[in-house]
Amino acid sequence: MSFADNILSFLFNIKLPFVLPEGVGVLDVHKNAAVREVCNLFYNKFYNDDNHRHLLLGINPGRFGGGVTGIPFTDPIRLQSECGIENAFQKKQELSSVFMYEMMHAFGGLQAFYNRFYISSISPLGFVKDGKNLNYYDDAPLKKKIESFVIDCINMQLTWGLNTDVCFCIGEGENLKYLTELNKKHQWFSAIKGLPHPRFIMQYKLKQKNEYVAAYIDRLLSASGH
Repeated sequence: MSFADNILSFLFNIKLPFVLPEGVGVLDVHKNAAVREVCNLFYNKFYNDDNHRHLLLGINPGRFGGGVTGIPFTDPIRLQSECGIENAFQKKQELSSVFMYEMMHAFGGLQAFYNRFYISSISPLGFVKDGKNLNYYDDAPLKKKIESFVIDCINMQLTWGLNTDVCFCIGEGENLKYLTELNKKHQWFSAIKGLPHPRFIMQYKLKQKNEYVAAYIDRLLSASGH
């Protein structure tokens, strides 16, 4: 199986193995035919090989990016304009997606980036509460319930031949803390390297965006042995 086949099989068969806490909804978009279609196109375009890649783990998909397209940090606008994949999703932008695609261009282009890196999330399914994005760690009952699901998802993805010398954690706060604690128990990766969250950069550090792009690339290149 190609890397793309593995990803698609994983995404299309994800099931949340617990009952959600009251008031929490899930962004489980891979059951949607339009999402499956664009995921097939995207992953076969960029991952139809057996390369060994480094893993970047975000928090969980958001309702304007991966929670719409099914592809992490890829909103409907970037999916069409950057990846060349037509789609009928509402063309709303996700700030994190804007940063990530700008960073990929600076890295050498989408193909160069995706050839060497695979982006997923601590929870591959996103969550909402009161109509807003919910990070898994911001709801105590959800954080408690999600651990076995997170472990199963990471274990599954590691069977595809991902590099385990280092994992990049997108988000230097609670996400990094959570992943670091889990990694101590399960010894998946020799090192976890934090990356500032793109939303934080775009919302609070926009004037320094170019510096953050350069910092991302430096960290990715130095830690991945290239």
